Amino acid sequence: MRSAVLFGLLFLISSLALGQSKYRRAVAKPGDGVNTLLYRNGLNPSQHLRQFQQLNRANLTRRNGLIIGRTYLLPHRSAPKAAVKTTSRSKTAAATRSTATRAATSHGLSTTPMLPSKLFGPAYSPVPVRDRALRGAVYYLSPGHGGPDPGAIGTYGNSKLAEDEYAYDVTIRLARVLMEHGATVYMMVQDPNDGIRDEAILKTDHDEIGYPNQVIPLSQVYRLRKRIAEVNRLHARHKGAYQRLIALHVDSRSAGQNIDVFFYHHPGNALGLRLAKNIHKVFTARYKRAQPNRPYSGNVSERGTLYEVRNSRAPAVFMELGNIRNSKDQRRFLVPDNRQALANWIYEGLLADYTGR
Repeated sequence: MRSAVLFGLLFLISSLALGQSKYRRAVAKPGDGVNTLLYRNGLNPSQHLRQFQQLNRANLTRRNGLIIGRTYLLPHRSAPKAAVKTTSRSKTAAATRSTATRAATSHGLSTTPMLPSKLFGPAYSPVPVRDRALRGAVYYLSPGHGGPDPGAIGTYGNSKLAEDEYAYDVTIRLARVLMEHGATVYMMVQDPNDGIRDEAILKTDHDEIGYPNQVIPLSQVYRLRKRIAEVNRLHARHKGAYQRLIALHVDSRSAGQNIDVFFYHHPGNALGLRLAKNIHKVFTARYKRAQPNRPYSGNVSERGTLYEVRNSRAPAVFMELGNIRNSKDQRRFLVPDNRQALANWIYEGLLADYTGR
């Protein structure tokens, strides 16, 4: 009898081990939330979150958060839906949907991606549409500087770090995430050959162009005037849609000053204030989880002097991602996973703003 019980226990243990061995695994990195970990591994949280929590219950915090350095089991990807045989009725329904889509587009509710896949580079193309959580939303993404103006410059060893390169990499990563969830995205600055880069030191170049295909002028005033004129022209085209402008910059202060991410909006613009607060809320929560012993000092404030937030007809938020001259802040930019985490956190804030409108 005892040997039979022992055999049963051994069989159960081996079965559990065999079952777990069939799952892919992923290690939680600094800045990861469950959603970020799932997205990075090609999984949609809306479909896989519950199963992930069940698989990893023993390795999650009390609030179902990740523990940095722990290995987590990943749910299996959902099987594709079976093809449906086309009938005259389904053809009619498809034609109706097509007509509705054209009608929505004519009223500014397009969810057609406005960015070519090649803009993301070969390693990140094409862009899969994972869900339609942001369908109907239109985003204008404006990375700081570009072209003849590299922006703030930091030093890392013998290398120079240019603000425009790191702001662009976070922005193009954000663009990809937004497109994965059905948003219409315009990159107001585009680099034809950089794509998303996974190097620590991003090479400085000056070949960026302004949307749709304009030379970026050296004059900051003229440059921003042209950029926002394009945003406002597109804003009129998408009249009636939910539209937001996100401007991403990297600050330059004293090398000894370590700063958190700051959010600026135009005074009196309630929608811009709400947008900034929604993103700030996500950053506060993520920092608390990733660095529980360090208070997060980033805040939301008015900045009426910023040209982009003052003149954009789309409600806007202007973000300073850190101090490129500070060695601690530089880790926020040099590690590609950290740049992706910044993009993912911004997306989560944008999603909260869109769904709560």
